[in-house]
Amino acid sequence: MVKIKLENTAKIKLQKGNKIIERNYIDYENNKKVWDFKGYKPVENNVKEEKVVELKPKKRKTRKKKDESINNDES
Repeated sequence: MVKIKLENTAKIKLQKGNKIIERNYIDYENNKKVWDFKGYKPVENNVKEEKVVELKPKKRKTRKKKDESINNDES
């Protein structure tokens, strides 16, 4: 019986449509043309930038002041 010791090797994530697979980086480098032919591309860790639209501040409604002359006559 032979025991094989697995080392922590670098991994790379490959994506084809919605499917994501993880393979050894060394295997990917050796068979790069095959992976490209099958349609797999390396997944980039870059976060997509979302467009941020700044909203204009809402205009405040001005309140009409009551006529002071009407209020003085009542008292």
